[in-house]
Order: sequence, then C-alpha cells, then structure tokens
Amino acid sequence: MKLTVFSSTDAPRVQNDISANVVSGDPVQHAQLMFSGHDNKVRSGIWESTAGVFTADYTGIVEFCHILEGDARIKTADGNEFKVSAGDGFILDAGLKTEWTVDVFVKKHFMISAV
Repeated sequence: MKLTVFSSTDAPRVQNDISANVVSGDPVQHAQLMFSGHDNKVRSGIWESTAGVFTADYTGIVEFCHILEGDARIKTADGNEFKVSAGDGFILDAGLKTEWTVDVFVKKHFMISAV
C-alpha cells in the first residue's frame, strides 16, 4: 500500500489516440496516469482536451471526474445534456455512452474503477 501525492509524481504526459471517437473538430487529448493499482482496476490521473466533439463509452468502468480548468458539455445517450465547469465533480456510471463538446479546453482529475 502507498499514498500517492500527484505533485510528487513525475508521470509522463501522453497523447491519446482518439481518432476513432472524433465527431467533429480536431481535439487533442493528453493524460498523465498518476496511479494504477489493484491489477489496473483502479486508475487515477490528469486528463485534458482541446476543442472538438468526441464520444466516450464507459462500459465496464465507473469514473469520478473533477474539472480543474475550462468546461465541456456532456450529452448522454438518453438525450440529457450537462455543462461541467472548473470546480464541478461528477460520476460517469458504468455503461454510460456520452458525447463531449469542448469549445476551448478542459482539464480534469479522474479516478476510474473497473466494475
């Protein structure tokens, strides 16, 4: 067991290949995986995206997010739309299918748990 302090972690900032998920625009996404444990069933770090529209599928995972900078609109498969901005925390439940719209930039802390 360990305690991981993000500011003390030198995790690489990696660009994600999201080409299969882009709906419009040219979003560029990066992530820093600060923690991975329990056979990779729990992961946490920092994620960011530039402007664009893209899909995300939460099959088999639950994700907690806390927006650090910027904002986004998240539309769920049932047609509901939510605006999330710096300071907002929220849960993306297992099985949820979403479409994210980022007008300028968004950065979040995430924690993902496999279910």
